[in-house]
Amino acid sequence: MFVYSADLTLKFRGLTVREGVLMQGPAGWGEFSPFVEYDDRESSSWLRAAHEAAYLGFPDPVRSSIPVNVTVPAVGAETAHGVVTRSGGCMTAKVKVAEPGQNLADEIARLEAVRDAIGPMGKIRIDVNGKWDVDTALANIPVLDRAAGGLEYVEQPCATVPELALVRRRTSVLIAADESIRRAEDPYAVVAADAADVMVLKVQPIGGVRTCLELAQELGKPVVVSSALESSVGLAAGIALAAALPELPFACGLATSQLFKRDVVSDPLLPVNGEIPVRRPVPVLQELTGEPTTSGANLAASPERVSWWLRRVQRISSQFDIEVPPTQVP
Repeated sequence: MFVYSADLTLKFRGLTVREGVLMQGPAGWGEFSPFVEYDDRESSSWLRAAHEAAYLGFPDPVRSSIPVNVTVPAVGAETAHGVVTRSGGCMTAKVKVAEPGQNLADEIARLEAVRDAIGPMGKIRIDVNGKWDVDTALANIPVLDRAAGGLEYVEQPCATVPELALVRRRTSVLIAADESIRRAEDPYAVVAADAADVMVLKVQPIGGVRTCLELAQELGKPVVVSSALESSVGLAAGIALAAALPELPFACGLATSQLFKRDVVSDPLLPVNGEIPVRRPVPVLQELTGEPTTSGANLAASPERVSWWLRRVQRISSQFDIEVPPTQVP
């Protein structure tokens, strides 16, 4: 096992550095990278996904490339414009809004800049991460819809399923559910309440590609596959899910290697003409050991962080009976 620590190009989800564990098994490499505030039970799904990647591999694909969106963090308008123009031809943009310390004017400017960069034929969606109440959502969605020149959908405008259902019934813009699926005790509540038009699935938080495929079939709604800010090792699982879905009506949120200053692989999963080919890159081990490299890159976490992450793996694998490669905590 190797613990990586990779700098991000922009602050995202409050982070400037992303950490995680890369593990190798008979089927290849998997990634375990739940956010540090997640408890062991929630993190166990992430470890099950890493186990699947390392020990079982992925289902056969039905397509050879995946259309993807560029992810635009809650940055200023000029920076947002640059993120889109450097996106590798992405014709869909997911724009973060509802950032603490920002206001509606900031979001309007960001969306106008994204529309200018992506052009009239591009698609724009926004991600609220459940931070609005119903009244705020109903007030903001029409304003941001106009600023964007039309929104494809609004992702998780409110935190709860009843709130999502209320907003969906009172707006003409499509509503997507993310946290209400991956962090919910009952992901089927969204369907029961008719609270969303689109379902966002993330492989690590849900527990693996096969679990996501089963959930997608049972939910019976259009699916968007998105990343959890993983390295390309983890992104490969999202690519595998998107490649195995019978239908893929929306661009997927899997271009987030663009947010890494340097990925853990030499050939990151980056879009070309707005699509990422279905493949599975392997990490550059020399850059994960802390030893000098010809490239000068060092993605190894500090000894303290390595110990923290490996103890986390051991604790969760023991509690939830998940097989992982043998390791020794330093």
